[in-house]
Formats: sequence, structure tokens, C-alpha cells
Amino acid sequence: MLASCTIWYSTAVVPFRLTFEPGISLYEQVIYAAKKAIVSGQLRPGDPFPSVRALSTALKINPNTAHKVIGQLIAQGVLEVRPGVGTVVAERLGSTAAERSKLLKKELEQLVVEAKKLGLELEEVRTALSEHWQRLNGEDK
Repeated sequence: MLASCTIWYSTAVVPFRLTFEPGISLYEQVIYAAKKAIVSGQLRPGDPFPSVRALSTALKINPNTAHKVIGQLIAQGVLEVRPGVGTVVAERLGSTAAERSKLLKKELEQLVVEAKKLGLELEEVRTALSEHWQRLNGEDK
């Protein structure tokens, strides 16, 4: 049985917090942490994103994993590559509401599956979602 171990990583090179949790791939955890930093305003459009080398060194992850993370965030439109500048947070995450909501399709499906496994009702999920939304917006109750 794996013991739950949470380690926080946040450095000057990596401008977001990462919690390494057993049972969840590092790849998914880094993508989630980066997206959370962007939606919470910790990383803003145009801000530089760490290079593959900087990300792998700072988080002590395999360079191939760091490369895969950055590639996926670029493919999702979360990051963009600017010639002469490097990889930065994208100005817009999709141009239409449909494109932006498409970015969340997988995560929403995972949320619904987990909620159903836990036996939660739709209203309970809405309430939890609303509370998290408000917390990220600094609107703590």
C-alpha cells in the first residue's frame, strides 16, 4: 500500500506550485498545475514559461516528460511559442466559447465519472464547483 506523500515544488524558474501525489502521472500533475496557475492569474498571458530543461531540472522530472508537458500545453492552446522570445502563456485560450470549453472536455468527463463513483448528486457537484470557482477568484465565503 502506498502512503500518501505530498511534496510542494515552487521555484523562481517554475512559477507555479506542484504537488506530487502517488497514483497520478507526473505528466498530468504538471499540466494541471500549469493550467491552475494560468486560470488563477498566477501566470498571465505573455508571461514566460520555463524551458524543457528548466522545467525538468527544477521539478526533478525526466526531460522527456517536461517536453511532453510543454508540447501538450502548446497543442491545447495554453502556451504559444514566440520566435526570439520562447514559450509564453497564450494570449487567448481559444477564440470562441466552444473552443475554450473543448479544452475542458476531458477534465469535465473525469469529474463526472469521479462524482458518480462517489455517489454524488448533480447539485452537490454544482455546489462544490461553485465553491472552488469562488476560492480561485478570491471570493472566499
